[in-house]
Amino acid sequence: MTTVLSDRQREELNKAILDYLYSNGFAESFNSLKLEAHNDDFNPDPKQKYAGLLEKKWTSVIRLQKKILDLENKITQMQEELDNAPIRKTNKEVDWVPRAPEKYSLTSHRSPVTRVTFHPVFSVLASASEDSTIKIWDYETGEFERTLKGHTKSVQDIAFDPKGNLLVSCSADLTIKVWDLQNDYKCIKTLYGHDHSVSSVAFLPSGDIVMSASRDKTIKFWEVTSGYCTRTFVGHLEWVRMVSPSEDGKWIVTSSNDQTARLWDINTGECKMEFRGHDHVVECAIFAPADAIPYIREMIGLVVDQKDKKDQILPGQYIVTGSRDKTIKIWDSTGQCVKTLVSHDNWVRGLVFHPSGKYLFSASDDKTLKIWDMKTGRCSKTLEAHAHFVTCIAFNKTSPVVATGSVDQSVKIWAPYR
Repeated sequence: MTTVLSDRQREELNKAILDYLYSNGFAESFNSLKLEAHNDDFNPDPKQKYAGLLEKKWTSVIRLQKKILDLENKITQMQEELDNAPIRKTNKEVDWVPRAPEKYSLTSHRSPVTRVTFHPVFSVLASASEDSTIKIWDYETGEFERTLKGHTKSVQDIAFDPKGNLLVSCSADLTIKVWDLQNDYKCIKTLYGHDHSVSSVAFLPSGDIVMSASRDKTIKFWEVTSGYCTRTFVGHLEWVRMVSPSEDGKWIVTSSNDQTARLWDINTGECKMEFRGHDHVVECAIFAPADAIPYIREMIGLVVDQKDKKDQILPGQYIVTGSRDKTIKIWDSTGQCVKTLVSHDNWVRGLVFHPSGKYLFSASDDKTLKIWDMKTGRCSKTLEAHAHFVTCIAFNKTSPVVATGSVDQSVKIWAPYR
């Protein structure tokens, strides 16, 4: 006869049974088992581990059996609830938004943070600061990785190329620098040409051209391979604060201290439209992505024929601006302001769209991060983000993460979970 018990386990079980029979007065059974189990030398001892063991095992089995029955009932109930729950389609428009508190607070800069940007592929975040450095972080772990030194004054802006091989930066030291990620972040080029502080840089979607905006009132285009300035756009009357390209790379939008934003045709260099309506410096200007256009149309009550809907969604149709007048304005390509978003109590410093296009995020000197529903134009959520002015914001398009930078010298990582 086979048994699942080892010799040692069998011996312990026999002793436990003998102890049970002895303690309950079953003398005849005790002596019979003692003889048949060849435990002639067994002497009951309340100090041994087998004393009372049979009763303990029995009661524990009963308790476990009850727990198993309870768990099985819960599983059945949960399965019924799951079967009756409405089916949610999985698509790219998952409406996740950041929640408080922040997942990480990254501290290493010694002066206000001016810009944050995510790597397009890897879990890398870069931050720029008035301390003249760029810092590289792993946003998934919150760990600091390295510091890039080379600029001699405040670093105003940074941007990764579409493939994530290069990082470009600009500074109040009048230069633009190109850093090679594949060569240990080595600075491979320094671009000279602006006559004043360089406030903004961005790659065109093709990745072969860098654009820059400056306090010298110009926008310049630089060839990445050669480092040559190939074109200069002139038109703004004051400091140009930001330059942003459209998704198709045919247009750029710029914002300025002259209280305007401008739409430029990249091919001709012509200023196609001037957006006037803000009462103060226009700090930032971005294009609404194609995914946001249906929501904006719904918000402004624009009825579009369903069969023409796809044909009419083109990059560059709507521009969003943020200003020191505390407002955010949405413009169409004809220069008309179709909506003004009001909720911030101080300068609006940064704007970025949710990948689904349903939400707009804004950063402000009122120390908050606000989330705007593009269907209604209302502020749906406010996060008390930093202890000081929030200077910049970035959205990771591949992972549910938002980053903000502040005058409080910290970078914060926000996620829909902790």
